[in-house]
Amino acid sequence: MYVVTGATGQLGRLVVEGLLARVPASEVAVAVRSAEKAADLAALGVAVRVVDYDEPGTLAGAFAAGDRVLLISGSEVGRRIPQHRAVVDAARAAGVALLAYTSAPGAATFRLADEHRATEELILASGLPYAFLRNGWYTENYLGDAAGTVARGVVLGSAGDGRIASAPRRDYADAAVAVLLGGEAGAVHELSGDAAWSLPELAAELAKASGKPVEHRDVAPAEHLAALVGAGLPEGFAEVLVDVDAGIARGELAGTPGDLARLIGRPTVPLAESVRAALGA
Repeated sequence: MYVVTGATGQLGRLVVEGLLARVPASEVAVAVRSAEKAADLAALGVAVRVVDYDEPGTLAGAFAAGDRVLLISGSEVGRRIPQHRAVVDAARAAGVALLAYTSAPGAATFRLADEHRATEELILASGLPYAFLRNGWYTENYLGDAAGTVARGVVLGSAGDGRIASAPRRDYADAAVAVLLGGEAGAVHELSGDAAWSLPELAAELAKASGKPVEHRDVAPAEHLAALVGAGLPEGFAEVLVDVDAGIARGELAGTPGDLARLIGRPTVPLAESVRAALGA
């Protein structure tokens, strides 16, 4: 079986969709917290296994010997190490054939990457056959409210002219599918878009696609943090984003090794195309 954890999330659903386009539904399983949220997948013939990372006992039947498993990193920053440990322990007990993990770029030193490095260490210590999918930034991180950004006319950040080699979430999902279906154990994939761009270039693309003025405004980290909190983000999460911008300024998300394009067998979707799609242009 091909088993996807966190399969009702944005990335997970795309991975399952990709698997179902290539293998029978009877060979696909999902490990999720809510059976209700996965009801549409169950209707397609996908096996739904209800688990809770915070309750390791629920993971006892999540995997079986020979399964190829994708562990999509949890979303609860600060709690992910024990949660991921529970999955790794269950996978080891079951004797899975491969445990693939969505990690962070190897060059990243910002705090958000700490739990990813710790999880990689847990997987290595487990002795399981593994593959690390070191995902770079999703283009959607900047385009989730593209229309709002255009309306405000400002792309705000504290990354300076730092460059971001992003790709759309679907590109990363397609890479995960490729690894699940035929990836070799022990592989470390540094995944990113084919071309890196800066926040000033993002502002220019938004302006071009919308026909409206959009400027880039680089501010000090403290001002960036205040703006994010003022926009309604929890302070802890806002601090994480500002810290990532510092990493971008250091060049930690700028790498373009080409691993992602090689895995998916095509070029990654460029920023301009993603901007046009987000704006319906």
